Amino acid sequence: MATRSQLLKGVLDACVMAVVEAEPVYGYELSQKLQKMGLPDISDGTIYPVLLRLQKNGFIRGEMRPSQSGPNRKYYFLTDTGKEELEQIADEWQLIAVPVSELLKRSEG
Repeated sequence: MATRSQLLKGVLDACVMAVVEAEPVYGYELSQKLQKMGLPDISDGTIYPVLLRLQKNGFIRGEMRPSQSGPNRKYYFLTDTGKEELEQIADEWQLIAVPVSELLKRSEG
């Protein structure tokens, strides 16, 4: 579990930006979407600091919108800078993920 958590920490920003790129979401909804994608260890307490950091870096922006069930919610949108950053991360990820996967396959057999 600790290993998974450490590995995820390195790519969580990219995962969050990828979800936000697909459609604007609010924090709790983002957490639920990540969990449905197979990342059950992502809690609300983990998501909000990531959102704040991404917003400070100019990769996402927040906008308050009315909610049909309760108070207004802050929805997050990917900025143009965020799209560029996500594309760069995705490219770098491929350069790392493919060889690491190959190396780990070799060590299994």
